[in-house]
Amino acid sequence: MHKAGFVNIVGNPNVGKSTLMNALVGERVSIATFKAQTTRHRIMGIYNTDEMQIVFSDTPGVLKPQYKLQESMLNFSTSALTDADILLYVTDVVETPDKNSEFVQKVAQMEVPVLLLINKIDLSNQEKLGELVQAWEEPLPKAEILPISASNRFNVAYLMKRIQELLPDSPPYFDKEQWTDKPARFFVTEIIREKILLYYDKEIPYSVEVVVEQFKEDDRKIHINAVIYVERDSQKGIIIGKQGRALKKVATEARRDLERFFGKTIFLETFVKVDKDWRSSDKELRNFGYQQE
Repeated sequence: MHKAGFVNIVGNPNVGKSTLMNALVGERVSIATFKAQTTRHRIMGIYNTDEMQIVFSDTPGVLKPQYKLQESMLNFSTSALTDADILLYVTDVVETPDKNSEFVQKVAQMEVPVLLLINKIDLSNQEKLGELVQAWEEPLPKAEILPISASNRFNVAYLMKRIQELLPDSPPYFDKEQWTDKPARFFVTEIIREKILLYYDKEIPYSVEVVVEQFKEDDRKIHINAVIYVERDSQKGIIIGKQGRALKKVATEARRDLERFFGKTIFLETFVKVDKDWRSSDKELRNFGYQQE
């Protein structure tokens, strides 16, 4: 009998959800950087074998919204509670159960299997880990608690085994050749945004959105025009940098990753434009694909 199901990954920012997603799917689907709020969309990564199909879904970190973009991000996370066959709640060795307790209460009410994953255990010790396990057993008594290290792949194979055991019997939901629900343009924007997250400080990365205006592909090469939107003229100057050096660095690093991702020669042109207060605009958020109907 064939097995298939939706395995949704939720948790607070900066606990390593995207690193775990990539380790489980075996593809670079989610951006994984050291900065919080890296994932803004709900991203699916599909793991296929002859006997099963696991549809993993990485969601933005759970947080208290400060502006409309973050409200949309929280909605993506909350929606993951309604359509999961298995829920992976990711925490780490620093976080305590009282953070975002309202969201944890919703997780506790779920009828589907919940696996609580304590990530980054390589940064802790056995005594502290035991205390954390006890602390989490109170708000999530039905959850199966599993210590992991996604970056070191510790217990990731065992986690996959448990997921396979818990999957319901079902035909596949997607074509067996498909490994994500996102189009190629989406990964261009994510890779460029990742470089901005890595190379710029403070508020700049969170004020940025990337849009692909041209994506022309043939057998050997892809021509891409991408626009980096910011909220202020001053931010535009910072993104471009002195004599354009900062933007050139971002574009060069992004092009290298895109060539590895697509396996083709990439010609990448980047532009910077100002879209004032886009993070607080319903219209602009819809245009950028954030707000759910």
